[in-house]
Amino acid sequence: MARPGKKRAAAASRAAGGSRYEEPGEGGADEAVAFIAEQVGTLRKLAERHKLDVLHHLLGMTKLEADEHLRLRSKRKLS
Repeated sequence: MARPGKKRAAAASRAAGGSRYEEPGEGGADEAVAFIAEQVGTLRKLAERHKLDVLHHLLGMTKLEADEHLRLRSKRKLS
């Protein structure tokens, strides 16, 4: 069960133009993707160091997807 204050804060956030998926103080989807790309890069290096080939490969694909998302978003913003 959610605390009553959380419902009011979420409603206030949406009313103020915030996304329903963003918590107050978060930077939004672009900032989340940039953070994920950075962290996945670190995890990928760790998987490589420990010869975890499948994880290394999957994390590499995740990093490529995050980087592509950021590239396309920045391209749209320039238009």
